[in-house]
Amino acid sequence: DPPPVQLIVQFLEQASKPSVNEQNQVQPPPDNKRNRILKLLALKVAAHLKWDLDVLEKSLSVPVLNMLLNELLCISKVPPGTKHVDVDLSSLPPTTAMAILLYNRWAIRTIVQSSFPVKQVKPGPPQLNVMNQMQQEKELTENILKVLKEQAADSILVLEGALNLNKDLYVHTIRTLDLLAMEPGMVNGETESSTAGLKISAEEIQCQVCYDLGAIYFQQGSTNPAVHENAKEKFRRTKELIEKNGSSSLHFTIDEERLAGYCQACGVITSSDDASQQATPYNQIHSCMKSGNYQDLVKIFLEDNLTLSLPVLFRQSVLRELFLKAQQGNDALDEICFKVCVCNTVCDILQGRVIDIQFCQLFLKPTKEKIDFLLEVCSRSINLENASEALKRKMAAFLKNLCLGLEDLQLVFMISSHELFIKLLKDDERKLLIDQMRKRSPRINLSTKPVTSFYDIPASPSVNIGQLEHQLILSVDPWRIRQILIELHGMTSERQFWTVSNKWEVPNVYGNVILGIKDNLTRDLVYILMAKGLHCCAIKDFVHAKQLFAACLELVTEFSPKLRQVMLNEMLLLDIYTHEAGAGASGERPPSDLISRVRGYLEMRVPDIPLRQVIAEECVAFLLNWCENEYLTMQVPLPLVQTNPYVKLGQLLAATCKELPGPKESRRTAKDLWEVVVQICSVSNQHKRGNDGRVSLIKHRESTLGIMYRSELLSFIKKLREPLVLTTILSLFVKLHNVREDIVNDIAAEHISIWPSSIPNLQSVDFEAVAVTVKELVSYALTINANNHFWLIIQADIYFATNQYSAALHYYLQAGAVCSDFFNKMVPPDVYTDQVIKRMIKCCSLLNCHTQVAILCQFLREVDYKTAFKALQEQNSHDAMDSYYEYIWDVTILEYLTYLHHKRGETDKRQIAIKAIGQTELNASNPEEVLQLAAQRRKKKFLQAMAKLYF
Repeated sequence: DPPPVQLIVQFLEQASKPSVNEQNQVQPPPDNKRNRILKLLALKVAAHLKWDLDVLEKSLSVPVLNMLLNELLCISKVPPGTKHVDVDLSSLPPTTAMAILLYNRWAIRTIVQSSFPVKQVKPGPPQLNVMNQMQQEKELTENILKVLKEQAADSILVLEGALNLNKDLYVHTIRTLDLLAMEPGMVNGETESSTAGLKISAEEIQCQVCYDLGAIYFQQGSTNPAVHENAKEKFRRTKELIEKNGSSSLHFTIDEERLAGYCQACGVITSSDDASQQATPYNQIHSCMKSGNYQDLVKIFLEDNLTLSLPVLFRQSVLRELFLKAQQGNDALDEICFKVCVCNTVCDILQGRVIDIQFCQLFLKPTKEKIDFLLEVCSRSINLENASEALKRKMAAFLKNLCLGLEDLQLVFMISSHELFIKLLKDDERKLLIDQMRKRSPRINLSTKPVTSFYDIPASPSVNIGQLEHQLILSVDPWRIRQILIELHGMTSERQFWTVSNKWEVPNVYGNVILGIKDNLTRDLVYILMAKGLHCCAIKDFVHAKQLFAACLELVTEFSPKLRQVMLNEMLLLDIYTHEAGAGASGERPPSDLISRVRGYLEMRVPDIPLRQVIAEECVAFLLNWCENEYLTMQVPLPLVQTNPYVKLGQLLAATCKELPGPKESRRTAKDLWEVVVQICSVSNQHKRGNDGRVSLIKHRESTLGIMYRSELLSFIKKLREPLVLTTILSLFVKLHNVREDIVNDIAAEHISIWPSSIPNLQSVDFEAVAVTVKELVSYALTINANNHFWLIIQADIYFATNQYSAALHYYLQAGAVCSDFFNKMVPPDVYTDQVIKRMIKCCSLLNCHTQVAILCQFLREVDYKTAFKALQEQNSHDAMDSYYEYIWDVTILEYLTYLHHKRGETDKRQIAIKAIGQTELNASNPEEVLQLAAQRRKKKFLQAMAKLYF
């Protein structure tokens, strides 16, 4: 018979199976009598286990336990959709209040548990669908965890409120669940009475809740002393209740060892006032880590090598924290990491433990300084007068093996001539070691050894499986990976070593082929080489990625033409990435061989080859970025255009870019590109109903009418960096945005006139998505070239259209600055058009900068006196007002200012205006060239002053 907990899984799986209607459409699980009975049976099994969360959490997955507790809430009359934090627990029936407490305790415990490292469970025999099943369960668990974390604050408030209840509660038993399943009229309210169910005392509830709250506070308070103090108080209260009531209870269990660890950790972090506690190594180490006094930290570890008071796990955790800080960019910690690692290694040797892999990695390139420190640690870690013979032999063996592992004879001499080495090894042992060193053949470097076949490399002797798996995870050397796998398969034939790390991910289209390989060693090797290569590619470690892919290609060539082509495709993608990140970034064209391989991939017609969409996407983007428009327009095979949406899109973009300098009549391809993008941005009425719980989400799907989804189009565009291509597609989306009937402020763009001015079915276009796309595209374009004045104007227009006037002014001014050497030259009239100037005027007006409005009115081809005079009449201007008068060159505006200040009795300001108007270069009798020069000089100074204000 299956254990009780497995019955819960079986009952809930049966009850949550979706149904299929007569039209073969998948429907949510029906709410019928059969499913209600199955759910009730699952609840009864949990009641039989007395709702012990420890038992349930160990045996049930997060999705199953989530479903079980939701059913408990439902049957306990908790109204669906009600926030638990808004409910008064004291006013609820005891079983209802207890159900809410159980759910929120589980939520908090699950959040805490998810933060702990968990060793991956090894799956059974390989199956082609195993990856999909694992991925589905992983995604479902992540979604539930995301919701629980969002509601964590509410759950904490619910549990804090439960500490104030001071009354016994009851949890459902098999009997109360049977009563609830009966007709309402037959129950007579018994299940809601104070005596129904299993009684849980108030102190037991407080003990459970305090422990769970302490755990979540401890997790959240790593940088918040107040929260850690709260955690300490909760754990103190938990200990008091356990001492009062005893550690044995029928209804709950608390891991007292973990509780003791929590209490000890809180004591260290919150710094007890007791002087003796301050002197403990734990507090000293914490103080050094917090203050950055790492030299003292090394001294503490060095001194502890004699006393051995620090647990090995604590030593390792400190070293891990130092490694983490070093990886985050603190290069000064590399030396400290090495010194602490050496202290830990010597401690391990003296206690008979295996040398850690981290020491081997840090000692790959030994230096004189490293050897000096190592010998110092060894000398200070052993007292030769009092040490036992066993301890001396351990240290001697370590130094002897260290010598045998070194290639540099000078470093070997440093060790062999050291006082400790001479005292520990006898004369004959030292002579034997020196003879071994002399007879030793020079070590062969594997990278320079001629390798005739991938299988010619011998495997090394077997070591512990755990260490080998650790090395397998860390290694990026394909030859070392193969050696490790041979050793692992020699130890056991029942393991699937491609599952050792959950970070090894291979696309499903490849995974199904690889997992179909019959030989276990070959399957593991191909999978791991590809997964590691893809990971190196993702983190831009292209050198190691190429080594891993080359080894994988050599391996699969011997038995699988299909996987051989897969690896050739991946190596092409890698070469594209390598060029784009290297020589391509500085503008160097790719070699002709690479361009030919890209064309060859697009034209490839090998049947049954698994293909990743991203490769075709990158190939087309690569051709567009390097202006291979002739090939895309004239030479691409027609079947390829019809079957590959990215090729079709690339062809239309290339053809449109080619025609841009030509006459306006030749816009057929522009119209074709317009129609393709309009279809992609059209709305589809398809909807999807989820079946993963009682609360289902309705997800709006993107249109499938076009050749691709809008998100795919956006992803593809963000791979382009050729300015003309980006400008073309950006102007298309701007035009599509402007076509909208209710648009108030058009956005300007270069080449916008080539696109059609209307759409037959305007209602079908998702203009909200178009607006979002325009914003994303212009933001991306500015990361490619932040000095493109046309793109800056588009960004400014977007901010103007969304009433963000200060930001709009920033980008209008930036557009003028980049094309005029920060306004030292004249801004081209096609940049500062009358429309742009009028929008700048409106921005200043709405920001209450009225004097700036008057000055900008002069920039128009025909000065707008009406707007200027109206602005100057405003008395609550937020700009510098009269200090801007020196930038006014229009005499009419200056005369109006003089009259206005005289009328208001503002003598000082009137004098400033008179001084400005009295400058000889503004005399109307001056030649036109002098007047224009005066205007240009004032424009320059005004725009520079504005730029300093808004940049």
